[in-house]
Amino acid sequence: MLARVAELQRRREHAEAMGGAERIARHHESGRLTARERIDLLVDPGSFRELGLLALPERRPESADEGGAAGHSPATRAPRRSPYGGADGIITGWARIGGRRAAVIAVDATVLGGTTAYVNAEKLMRTCRRASEAGLPVVVLADADGGRMPDVMGWRMGGLPLEFGTLLATPPGRPTILRLCAALGPCFGDAGLEATAAHIAVMTPGASIALSGTEVVETSIGERLSNVELGGPDVAAAVSGQVEMVAETEPEAIALLRRALSYLPDHAGQPAPRADPLAPAADPETLLEVVPVDRRRGYDVRKVLDAVLDAGSLLEYGARKGRSLICGLARIEGEPIGVAASQPMQRGGVLDVPALEKLLAFVRLCDTFNLPIVTLHDVPGLMIGAEAERRGLLRMLETITVAQAHAGVPKISVVMRKSYGGGYFVMNGRQTTPDLLVAWPTAELGFMAPEAGVRTVHRRELEQAFADGGEQARDALLEQLIEEWAHQSEPWEAAAHLYLDDVIDPRDTRRTIAAGIAYCWSQSRVSPTGTR
Repeated sequence: MLARVAELQRRREHAEAMGGAERIARHHESGRLTARERIDLLVDPGSFRELGLLALPERRPESADEGGAAGHSPATRAPRRSPYGGADGIITGWARIGGRRAAVIAVDATVLGGTTAYVNAEKLMRTCRRASEAGLPVVVLADADGGRMPDVMGWRMGGLPLEFGTLLATPPGRPTILRLCAALGPCFGDAGLEATAAHIAVMTPGASIALSGTEVVETSIGERLSNVELGGPDVAAAVSGQVEMVAETEPEAIALLRRALSYLPDHAGQPAPRADPLAPAADPETLLEVVPVDRRRGYDVRKVLDAVLDAGSLLEYGARKGRSLICGLARIEGEPIGVAASQPMQRGGVLDVPALEKLLAFVRLCDTFNLPIVTLHDVPGLMIGAEAERRGLLRMLETITVAQAHAGVPKISVVMRKSYGGGYFVMNGRQTTPDLLVAWPTAELGFMAPEAGVRTVHRRELEQAFADGGEQARDALLEQLIEEWAHQSEPWEAAAHLYLDDVIDPRDTRRTIAAGIAYCWSQSRVSPTGTR
């Protein structure tokens, strides 16, 4: 028995050595941590229980004859009869993260580039199946070059045990499990899919997410790009929105995953986890000065959030995309929420299609994982014009308003200053049935801004005034009509007709939101106490 145990220990040590010292050194030289170093940063100390450590690449003599990597152990390149494996390029297992159970998948790029073939795909699928059955969140540390050639060429591709209905989603009949991913190197093929399937994905500056690698792209269509040009943060975070956060270093990226997990439940059948309440970073009294009464003056809405949210609780979502809207996970009185706030410092707060795409994904995240949706309006409307229409502006407006209307979590909506037209609708105006809709005394509601509305509706009158009395007469009439229009946009009549639930002192915003959340959980929803 002791001899057998010694053999087991030798096999384990060789597998844990991953691709061997030389490959690990090259990996470190590229600025990347190894998969096992990443796991150590992610999980609670001593909690990782690895499954599939002794896995070996499937022996396929024909592919070995073709010069492929299958049939060889990754660490030594010795024939498969070698007792050493290296876990076949993917490390899987169970662990605790912040005290909570989770399934962990880490691609080991020192072993055959972390490429996908039959055995490690089966390891991947077993982990995802077990997580779905147990209701565990799945955390992926991705760094892979895609399929392993030639092991997946031709008919062999059809045998890969990748069940996308389980790998990329939760099977029907089970509550949706949380998926988090950090892209920490080139993530092509199935590794890229795992990142885009995550509810929250993080990437580092040198990482790349794409369907095919740069060599395949150049060979196929003649386009020569670097990995970062193809799918780096300027593409994946700022344009496509395939990742929600960018970190400067790998430890920072992994810390963001741990932090994101702290706001979200293991699966959609659980309430989101509470935390100890914290006072806001700024005194609510500052809200009397932060937002100018003049609708045309800009300000940083983060100063509003500092006086409303628990101190330090904002974890921004999609910060590089659609910058006129800030979305993020946060807390109020310890209660986890999703907050969407207009940012007048960017394009005056106008919502373009990228901002709407971000908002839609964020609403769906909150609704799936039982986070109340809090919206803070200061929006002059949607970005219109030919480019917006080509990008599907109307479709986005329709899709978001339906998503907001059907969301089953409490929806609290606060109009701080202006909220016009389609911007009002997508930010949870009355037509999307928010549970609580309130406004500050500075609020203005309407189909469009007074200046634009007057110039559109009263165009002929203004032209006649100019013809009769010149520029001075026209400008005087314009000023008068704008004043009248603005008066009709004030919140008082809206409150009188119950289009608003209340007009509140800005200093009461935090208390109003907290009370709205507490009273608006219904028995048909997952509540903070776990009742349904």
